Amino acid sequence: MNNLNSILIEGNMVREPQYRTTPKGTPVCTFSLASNRFFRQDSGYEREVSFFDVETWSKLADTCNNHGKKGRGVRVVGRLKQDRWTGSDGKPRSRVAIIAEHVEFRPEFKKEQGSEKPKDSVYSDHLANEAAEPASSGEAASSGEAASSGEAAGSAQDYDDAAAMAEYEEAPVTAELAEPVF
Repeated sequence: MNNLNSILIEGNMVREPQYRTTPKGTPVCTFSLASNRFFRQDSGYEREVSFFDVETWSKLADTCNNHGKKGRGVRVVGRLKQDRWTGSDGKPRSRVAIIAEHVEFRPEFKKEQGSEKPKDSVYSDHLANEAAEPASSGEAASSGEAASSGEAAGSAQDYDDAAAMAEYEEAPVTAELAEPVF
């Protein structure tokens, strides 16, 4: 029976993710995470920053490479793994890394004319592509009067897209490893 080895950590990416593939073609993405801890010391508060190396594999590596960037907030669920080796000077070396099984990205916001709006995402790009595509003849025939009277056709669809986008904006991008890598 395996002993419990589980970690949940939140922080910000310290550098751009580094993407590579193994000789067998399995994608691997690594990044560093900075996690802040504040505590009361004497008359004020102190900040303690800890840095952790995170490894992601397979589809999770692809997602982290596509969505991760320096400064982006992430939540990582995974396990700890210790690597041990002998250095060129003959001394034993080791490092502990987090092997991620689930990663969530905090939403990114950009400022436009004084208001905060979520930065373009995979979902909003999809909506923009749908809006840019010309309507097929079946859709044009079904919108008949609305299109001829100058009103916007498909307002119900626009409402559904707006409601879906509002729901999406509140949810972070998440990725999960399909099956554990041992």
